[in-house]
Amino acid sequence: MTTFSTVEFLLWLLLAASVVAVITARLRIPYTVALVLGGLALGSIHLPLIAQLIQNRPDWLTPDVALVVFLPPLLFEGSLKIQLRHLRENLVPILLLATLGVFVAAFITAFAVHWAIGLPIAAALVFGAIVAPTDPISVLAIFRSMAVTKRLEVIVEGESLFNDGTAAVLFGILVGGTAKGGLSVLTGVQEFLLVVLGGIALGLVFGFVISKITERIDDPQIEITLTTIAAYGSYLVGQSLHVSGVIAVVATGLMIGNFGARVGMSPRTRVSLWSFWEYAAFVINSIVFLLIGLQVRIGDLVQAWRPALLAVGAVLLGRVLSVYALAPVSNAISEKIPLRWQHVLVAGGLRGSLSLALALGLPTNFPYRSQILAMTFGVVAFTIVVEGMSIRPLLRWLGISSLKEDEYDRARVRRAAVLSAQAQLDDLLRENRISTPAFELLRRELEQRLDAAQREVEEASHRNEDRLREEIRQARSRLKAAEKSSIEQALHDGLILQKTASAMIEEVDREPHKPGESDGGGSGR
Repeated sequence: MTTFSTVEFLLWLLLAASVVAVITARLRIPYTVALVLGGLALGSIHLPLIAQLIQNRPDWLTPDVALVVFLPPLLFEGSLKIQLRHLRENLVPILLLATLGVFVAAFITAFAVHWAIGLPIAAALVFGAIVAPTDPISVLAIFRSMAVTKRLEVIVEGESLFNDGTAAVLFGILVGGTAKGGLSVLTGVQEFLLVVLGGIALGLVFGFVISKITERIDDPQIEITLTTIAAYGSYLVGQSLHVSGVIAVVATGLMIGNFGARVGMSPRTRVSLWSFWEYAAFVINSIVFLLIGLQVRIGDLVQAWRPALLAVGAVLLGRVLSVYALAPVSNAISEKIPLRWQHVLVAGGLRGSLSLALALGLPTNFPYRSQILAMTFGVVAFTIVVEGMSIRPLLRWLGISSLKEDEYDRARVRRAAVLSAQAQLDDLLRENRISTPAFELLRRELEQRLDAAQREVEEASHRNEDRLREEIRQARSRLKAAEKSSIEQALHDGLILQKTASAMIEEVDREPHKPGESDGGGSGR
């Protein structure tokens, strides 16, 4: 394999990805589904040029490339754009599904595979951990195209983000235990907590340091380079310190996305940052999913149809039981997840790049490695193609969507954009990068635009009273939280007694809803 042939293969992959993207835009097929199907089609075509390219392709689906090159940027991009406010509001269901949900799915899958196929329980547990994490890239794309409610999108994306770390840690512990000939439950729990908490701490420190550095720089190229160092550096340092590199990358992304980017980066740098990481994720996902299609041999799947089909059934069983068992627990202590949403969570549990990376990361001498790898490829291909194609019809059948973007949304965004421009103009004047006459002229223009946008918001809100009431309900909830936080701080500072603080907090909680306000019970709409 020469450098020339490697670059040539990469260019052909990018060309194929571009063609697939154009076709999927017209046919409304999920992009990742089309990539896998495209890879399968290319692998089955026997034209001389294509056959030669595939035969001479670089071996990129290896542990080193999959885990070190492809995985960190995908994890970083996913965590970079998630807002902590949304995570806090949905923390209970996300944590339940991403921790207990992974354990339940992994162990149910393992015992089902052990019973149905006869795979030894140690190897079956490793397989269960491999296929436990979800990768709903195509599901989220469909959500956004169909205007699915933001809360459901956050739960699906948040679960996927955090269950990657849980599954990777569980996988490492189980593989290590198999190599040692056994692992006690207590030792496993201790090791799990150490690896997870160590990864979180490392990632937060890494993200904070990079954020403080970028705060003192106003150069998009340098700041994007530093975030690239953060993505790969946190993973490599985490692995070298024997804590979770996966969780370290996620924590780093959350810190930079919610602290560094919003506090220490200029608007133009943030736009460049989002664009760069969206493109990086697009390219890597395109390569990975095309390679999945190229790697899977239809003949091999047909020949090994029985264990592959049983493995798919075991994975679906694990997903069904984990979601439907944990959703009532979440509903008892948090805002309810409607039953219709639970159906979507089950169907949206696609498997993807992390499952492949973990399977490829098995030691070459691991027992039943080839069988585990074949079953993993079968599960990934099935969930991406079959489940991925079923999401859109399922959403329509269940009637799940939020209110469509309307004039009220557009007016609010337009007002926010003008306010952001005003803040930037003030910064330019404060930094002496614009003259006072130019500032005054631009300021008057922005004020006129802001007045027009404000009138649009007011007129649209009067025509859309349901949205206004929901906005007030959410704002009132956050105001109550602020009041209670202030009372708790006063108690901490010794200004009031515990009895007084409790009474004041109860008084805040007793504040009634105003007439006509929704209680946010969650109809799924």
